[in-house]
Amino acid sequence: MPIKRLADLSAPQKIALITAGLAQAGLFAAAWGDLSLRRPDAVRGRKGAWRAGLFVNTLGPLAYLARGRRGSAWTEADVPDQTGRVVVVTGANSGLGLETARVLALRGATVIMACRSEQKAQKAAAGIRALHPKGEVVPMTLDLGDLNSVKAFADAFRARYDRLDILVNNAGIMIPPLGRTAQGFETQFGVNHLGHFALSAALLPLLERTGGARVVTVSSFAHRFGELNLADANWHARPYAPMPAYGQSKLANLLFTYELQRRLNAAGKNVLAVAAHPGWAATGLQGDSRGSTLANRLFAQPQATGALPTLYAATAPDVTGGAYYGPSGLLQLGGNPQRVDSNARSHDTQDAANLWALSERLTGVTFPV
Repeated sequence: MPIKRLADLSAPQKIALITAGLAQAGLFAAAWGDLSLRRPDAVRGRKGAWRAGLFVNTLGPLAYLARGRRGSAWTEADVPDQTGRVVVVTGANSGLGLETARVLALRGATVIMACRSEQKAQKAAAGIRALHPKGEVVPMTLDLGDLNSVKAFADAFRARYDRLDILVNNAGIMIPPLGRTAQGFETQFGVNHLGHFALSAALLPLLERTGGARVVTVSSFAHRFGELNLADANWHARPYAPMPAYGQSKLANLLFTYELQRRLNAAGKNVLAVAAHPGWAATGLQGDSRGSTLANRLFAQPQATGALPTLYAATAPDVTGGAYYGPSGLLQLGGNPQRVDSNARSHDTQDAANLWALSERLTGVTFPV
């Protein structure tokens, strides 16, 4: 039987053929992208063999998606007992921060809910207390968009507590219109990076004295399209673009984490600096537009699941300094946590050193390492 040309096919046949082709291309793209993002220890078999296998019609991608990936079964039930430990979680009144604070308090930690809005923090704390946690939740005021507030928080915390086991740099803002912090920084770079940079510097001596402490900074998959512009990090000279600005701030989170761990190692300090990202979680960061709401309903995981990589980085016994943790599911969009890789730009040691110097100059703080 002669092979028909596309023009000779009926409309239903054309639709079926195009649909099958798009499905095959979509499966291939999803499998290739997921495989490329995975560390070798998160794949069953060799990555090279799987890459070759993906070209075998639809069977290769389907086999990889069904059998090629190593997942994770770690949940909040696996968080070790935190009794006697003191934790600071920034942005703990909602989203990932609220879930992180809830789980750590249930496990026995004293959790300082460091929030800009005292009213929202008190309401969130009341919700956690209603669960009768073993630990305590303590709201304290912190505005990461004002370095004076960062200093006041650190002073108040040190006056009240003599230890700090975990600092979770969680608070963040995403793709707002152009704005400025109290010191004139672009809001995403100022809040997501510089505010946490200054807070970590102020609390590091207490973390060092505690021993075995951790600094956990929440980054994002968006770091992959972030580009660091140290000549205009605060968007004074170039036209402001919300998403690139967000990507830059999330890239800065990783550059900071890796550089902090290098400095801690060089100084022989018993503190771990680690990073995490939540994948796609329905936290409200994406806004409340009709499109964002629909996308969250269709594709996002619950915010409690999105908080799992942060909780893993903060508490799991096998965590190593300078590591990055994220979801184990397809394209790291969701799923239980495991160690993941970040892009090459995030490991650029010269960019990290330059960003560190700029951050110290802009914030006026100096790290003791």
